[in-house]
Amino acid sequence: MRVGIIGWRGMVGSVLMERMRAEDDFALIEPTFFSTTQAGLSAPLASHAHALICDANDIAVLSGMDVILTCQGGAYTERVHPRLRAAGWGGYWIDAASSLRMQPEAVIILDPVNRDVIDAALRRGQRDFIGGNCTVSLLLLALAGLFKADLIEWISSMTYQAASGAGAANMRELVAQMAYLGLESGAPIADADAGASILEFDRAIATRLRVAGIPVAEFGQALAGNLIPWIDSDLGTGQSREEWKSGAEANKILDRTERPIAIDGVCVRVGVMRCHSQALTIKLRRPMDAAAVEDVLRGGNSWVRVIQNTRDESMRALTPLAVSGTMDIPIGRIRNLPMGPQYISAFTVGDQLLWGAAEPLRRMLRLIVSGTI
Repeated sequence: MRVGIIGWRGMVGSVLMERMRAEDDFALIEPTFFSTTQAGLSAPLASHAHALICDANDIAVLSGMDVILTCQGGAYTERVHPRLRAAGWGGYWIDAASSLRMQPEAVIILDPVNRDVIDAALRRGQRDFIGGNCTVSLLLLALAGLFKADLIEWISSMTYQAASGAGAANMRELVAQMAYLGLESGAPIADADAGASILEFDRAIATRLRVAGIPVAEFGQALAGNLIPWIDSDLGTGQSREEWKSGAEANKILDRTERPIAIDGVCVRVGVMRCHSQALTIKLRRPMDAAAVEDVLRGGNSWVRVIQNTRDESMRALTPLAVSGTMDIPIGRIRNLPMGPQYISAFTVGDQLLWGAAEPLRRMLRLIVSGTI
């Protein structure tokens, strides 16, 4: 199949390319690389693909593709996708952006959770397959066993989302903030070593986090030594768009829009480079002890890892640093809550650039091209 790849130099696109190389996906396709800014330059994998990068806005060339795989972003999707469809293009559109997720003709893809929904859509001739919100995808993967057994009544999810979820520029800004704080903290640290009051030290650091010199162009304020308790746009209801996605997208992925599971919470940006974490309170449909819940979770999919609820195991395996760059979806801190035997807590973390973004796209392409994953 002729596959057009767009947005392959960005954060998600770079991870996608890395995964496609690792899984030898390029051997199955005839790739053509497109760009909005680098048309005419030498393409990657030139020995196996079109030798030059093509213009990502050229509808005629795009129309020659059987599949378009894009990580270019929502603005590109909104500009190009309708023009392609209006021109009569009937190929498969696989997209990381959110623009088309909730459209009736689009399927949100997460095959370890909703392979039956994807297969049914393919049989119906649907052509738009969209990657889901990263925290939603990670939540569904972690709790897949409970969802499959229809054991969940509602979920309150408190997310701790990494800087990389906002983009590469935000990652760089977080590091720049850390570097600025380190450079500017020399005198306060020396004063502290000399016996100065810890309160004076704390005030000095807080002052440096508030001054105009710290870089804040991307986040709008310091994230280093701080957090930001709002992600995405304001819906005007007290809920952010990121928080709205948890219920809306999860139920569409699960094909439960007519009988939805209530999922909501608070989304927070934290000073972590990569991997999103979530603290969960779950109400089950029936009483279950923690050990039984763990058994159900283990059967959810091949990537979920149930972590023993101890201090040492939690610190070893339930951190962004432990998970970064891996396909594992650890879930731990599982225990019954004192409010009743139907209530449990859990904590999960996953690499949002892999299962939360790039991997579902790669697997969808593989399914279209070869019929298997």
